[in-house]
Parts: sequence; C-alpha cells; structure tokens
Amino acid sequence: MITVNALKIRNQFGDVLKTLEETGEPILVSKGRELRAVLISVEDFKTRFIDKQVEEEAEKVFERIVSDRSSRTTDEDPEMILRKLRGYED
Repeated sequence: MITVNALKIRNQFGDVLKTLEETGEPILVSKGRELRAVLISVEDFKTRFIDKQVEEEAEKVFERIVSDRSSRTTDEDPEMILRKLRGYED
C-alpha cells in the first residue's frame, strides 16, 4: 500500500487518484506522522460497503418473512384463504 501525506493530496490530487485507479490498492493518507484516512476505489467501496449493506437488508427481510410465517394463527393454505376471500370457495 502507498502512503501519501495530506499536503500531496491537496497539491496533486489528480495524480493520487490516477495512482489509485492504476493500482487499485488503497492509499493511506497521513497528516504529520499519523494515518488519518484511506482512499479506496469505487469498486472496493461497492464490494465492501454497498453490497454488504444490501446483503444485510436482504437477510433482515428474509428473517422477517420467516418470523411472519412462524407466527401464523392457522395452518390453512394461503391460496385457499385468498380463494375464500374472493368468493371462489370450492
């Protein structure tokens, strides 16, 4: 990984972005002698954060569906319930 100081980021931001694009590796940003931030590519951001967030939301929805199914008050088939509600009783 490359470490770049904040002054270089400010003065040569385009070059730093080009390096990020070419290497695809995160770039550590330092100020003084401390690491302050990390620049990552858009692809890494999507993979690490957005896709993960979507997976977490899908898991929550799945868990809610499962819990709703387990809290049913009847064992009657949902299709039959709809048929009765619509007046199609057999």
